[in-house]
Amino acid sequence: MPLDPVAYQPYKDPDDFIREVTDLIWVDRSISYIRENYEPDSIVHGAYGTSTTRDEVIEGTLMRISDTPDRTGQAEDVIWEARGDDAFLSSHLVLSGHLQTSEYSRTIANCLYRRGRMVEEWVVRDSLAGALAHGADLDELARRQAFRGYQGSWTEAAPADPIAAGDSGVRPDAYRSEVELVIDMINTVWNDRDLQKVESYFHRDLVLLTVGNRLVIRPEGYRRALLRFLESFPSGRFEIRDIQTNYDVRYAGLRVAVTWKFVGDYNGRANYGPLTGKPVDVLGISQFTFHQGALVKEVRLWDDIALRAQIAGMRGDEPVGPSNIY
Repeated sequence: MPLDPVAYQPYKDPDDFIREVTDLIWVDRSISYIRENYEPDSIVHGAYGTSTTRDEVIEGTLMRISDTPDRTGQAEDVIWEARGDDAFLSSHLVLSGHLQTSEYSRTIANCLYRRGRMVEEWVVRDSLAGALAHGADLDELARRQAFRGYQGSWTEAAPADPIAAGDSGVRPDAYRSEVELVIDMINTVWNDRDLQKVESYFHRDLVLLTVGNRLVIRPEGYRRALLRFLESFPSGRFEIRDIQTNYDVRYAGLRVAVTWKFVGDYNGRANYGPLTGKPVDVLGISQFTFHQGALVKEVRLWDDIALRAQIAGMRGDEPVGPSNIY
């Protein structure tokens, strides 16, 4: 079933819609447009928890723009997929840079629009990149934020069959073989820890872009990057919460976006300060690119400073500043 233009009017398609709306708000600074673009009870799942009102989005956007007035962003990829005939779910990879320096970072915002209005969003930012660029004390930076916790769909059980339906609803059965390969890779390599199998899914000359602006190459680099994260949460598991696919030659062909939740006890290597033995709840998004049936690239983001804030809260560390959900 084709997507009704009501889903993305007045723009030509969902890709154009996401690019133009994001620029209007974040580049042109038309923060007031959020009132037209978001439903009043829109839900945003961010690194510090869930917000449930449009006013929270407006306030958070204003604060972020005010904090970083010399930064601007542009679309690096938009992976969108229909959700029925009047809605779509987009996965918008944004490259954000400082206008006067070479400093940059990435954000991925997955947005569910119904009849041209935002109803639910899942967003992650590579806040670690900026912190490292400025030589910040990561733990002190984390203590300035409060992890508020999640609500709604993010607290419910993971979808039983994410190929059929994710947190955003029923999805079209598009590019099934590629989607099944990504799911199998996550279950085999990420969850079962069969790191030898990286070569079974990825091209030899793979590229992984991940938090802290880290660029990783080759299967061995991919293995080490995964171990670096898992070593602090050795029993942790990745849940697949949503999937969308899109083929577009402007973005190197077929891409698959996966929204994932990582849950695991902080009882391994103390990379985030003293161990707590308590579970973390990490919102993450990955975008995978295919070439000739194999994975050649992944962009994998989560908010590492927010993860530190979550762990600090479990230790009873008092936050010294307000949390910024958006």
